[in-house]
Amino acid sequence: MEDSRILASSLTFLETLATNNNREWFAENKETYISAQSNIIAFIDQLILLMNTHDAIENESGKKSLYRIYNDVRFSKDKSPYKPRFAFSLQRATKLKRGGYYMNIEPGNNYLACGFFSPNPEDLKRIRKDIELNFKDWRKILDSKPIKDNFVELTGSTVPTFPKGFPKDHEAIDLIRHKQFILRYNFTDQEVIDPRFVHNVNEIFKSVRPFFDHLSVVLTTDLNGEIKV
Repeated sequence: MEDSRILASSLTFLETLATNNNREWFAENKETYISAQSNIIAFIDQLILLMNTHDAIENESGKKSLYRIYNDVRFSKDKSPYKPRFAFSLQRATKLKRGGYYMNIEPGNNYLACGFFSPNPEDLKRIRKDIELNFKDWRKILDSKPIKDNFVELTGSTVPTFPKGFPKDHEAIDLIRHKQFILRYNFTDQEVIDPRFVHNVNEIFKSVRPFFDHLSVVLTTDLNGEIKV
């Protein structure tokens, strides 16, 4: 199978769209958009195949995974009609496999992210409780070589002080303060158009499995280790 690589022309389209973000220009360049979109969809299709060799991805296709390029201006301060990026997310299959994958392709702002982007209040409390009780396990996972080699640190929004019900002087209060638990990796434009890029992304996503596996157990069991029903 020939690798699906992201073409330089796809990045050029996005770069040009950013400086010509209007409906007239987009209509005149619709075919270029369709070509770039098809290129990204083919990339996602292969990425899904690769990831299904080590994880269970529920997304059926790249087309269904790709976010719309059209900007919903009703609820945005940015009234530009288009988002000059290609972005997509991949979900892990079944309730027993927690965590998600995201990727943003945008000239000068290419990155992937994986983790827990919007845990509901119950899950967030359960995660924080696990950190409180098992913070050494968390440090071990986050300091492991596969994660350290690819990610600088755990990111995501945090509370300004400490969550209610948790000791403010806890050894892992820096982790307990998190409302999101995200690992992020940035790419240059040159890295994005590298022929091996789809394999590089797959390997980076694969490296977070110890983190996902730990939190999948945490979020599907109670504090006694009993499986939730």
